[in-house]
Amino acid sequence: MRESGIIKRHGEEHITAYRVVDIMLITAMIFLTSYLYTGVWDIYYILATSIAILSYSVLAELLGVYNPSFSLSLRQTLAPILLSWLCAIGFVLVLGFGFKITEQFSRVALTTWFIATPIMLTVYRFIYSKVRYSSRSNSYTQKTIIIGATSAGMALAKEIEKNSEHGLRLVGVFDDRSQERLFNEKNQMKVSGSINDALKMAKERDFRHVYVALPMEASSRIKEVVNYFSDSTARVYIVPDFFTFDLIQSRWRNVGSVPTLSVHDTPFYGMSTFVKRLEDIIVSSLILLMISPVLLFVALGVKFSSPGPIIFKQDRYGIDGKKIKVWKFRSMRVMDNGAEVKQATKGDPRVTKFGAFIRRTSLDELPQFINVLQGRMSIVGPRPHAVSHNEEYRVIVDKYMLRHKVKPGITGWAQINGYRGETDTLDKMEKRVEYDLNYIRQWSLWLDIKIIFLTIFKGFVGKTAY
Repeated sequence: MRESGIIKRHGEEHITAYRVVDIMLITAMIFLTSYLYTGVWDIYYILATSIAILSYSVLAELLGVYNPSFSLSLRQTLAPILLSWLCAIGFVLVLGFGFKITEQFSRVALTTWFIATPIMLTVYRFIYSKVRYSSRSNSYTQKTIIIGATSAGMALAKEIEKNSEHGLRLVGVFDDRSQERLFNEKNQMKVSGSINDALKMAKERDFRHVYVALPMEASSRIKEVVNYFSDSTARVYIVPDFFTFDLIQSRWRNVGSVPTLSVHDTPFYGMSTFVKRLEDIIVSSLILLMISPVLLFVALGVKFSSPGPIIFKQDRYGIDGKKIKVWKFRSMRVMDNGAEVKQATKGDPRVTKFGAFIRRTSLDELPQFINVLQGRMSIVGPRPHAVSHNEEYRVIVDKYMLRHKVKPGITGWAQINGYRGETDTLDKMEKRVEYDLNYIRQWSLWLDIKIIFLTIFKGFVGKTAY
């Protein structure tokens, strides 16, 4: 009986080394700058080092410094390294001032440590990348071919030719189909020969790597091709065309020794969940403190504009489709929260004069910052729709319910791109969903910061907000 093997992640050995060396360098630099300059290495310096290491390590993970897909590229990791270190030092300083222990440190020693550490973190990566590149100087170790002039094969070829950091040099693409059969507007890849031609070259050791990018439905053919190349010393890789599934936050997961791939997933796992929640608590708390006079003004305006409660609580779908209560300042004379909820339109008679003002300026949504503190919503995310609208659009808009892979937000990627307010046509809702899903695919802390920043200038007021 053949035993199943365990699939390891390529480059994980380098990543582990990077993590260890980073910690060693941070520690070594503060020891050298403090002990050699002042002759002191006490509990305060040890505490500062521990806080810096913890903060830097968490931020570096979140910003992709240790991402195997580009961690070996100094060009791609330089900004995340500097940003992670800057935030870590900021955290050390805030705690130092908060506990009034800054006088225990030498300013010269700390300043030298602050400046020298990121320099060393980048210098050793530069040296390591040069050593790795020189070790690949033999052209044989770099030569690569692709089997299959498919969309996956074309994407791989472009990536190899675009990024030299991969250490691969494309020799050619091989396919048993003729150039005439392969040529179309989407596929203009030149075929270098047949699969048999590639096998002959492999036996002559003309290349080192073989990437099999045949269609996934051709499983028997893939197995046949892999067996062909077992009669050579080439390293063989399978390129599964997962992108036919429109992946959203896809990630590998091993269930025991069985590798699985999520197709539609949430970006929030582990530390990213903590960071997102911390972002929500900090930002919403600061905003609520700043806007407290505005909240009072709007509350009084709602109270005196028409009879009824100040706060309107409406059922919406939250993360994973769970129902939540979303708060808004009441802007209408009636409160729809049933099986049918009609969206506000231009000149809607249900909207009060004051309600029209707070809807147009998004002031009606300010109580949702309390929802964020409660954990029901997030500062940034897809805007929540009424339950009846969800049930309507999930049937007619492709992948509509995937918006609920994250918490709904006060502002979002769709809103700052103009898709705010009334969605009176199907194409407007489709575009909103498209932007929402793009946000989930590309989520990062910096994307959230960008959206929050842009919301200040163009997310509050909109022509379609009635």
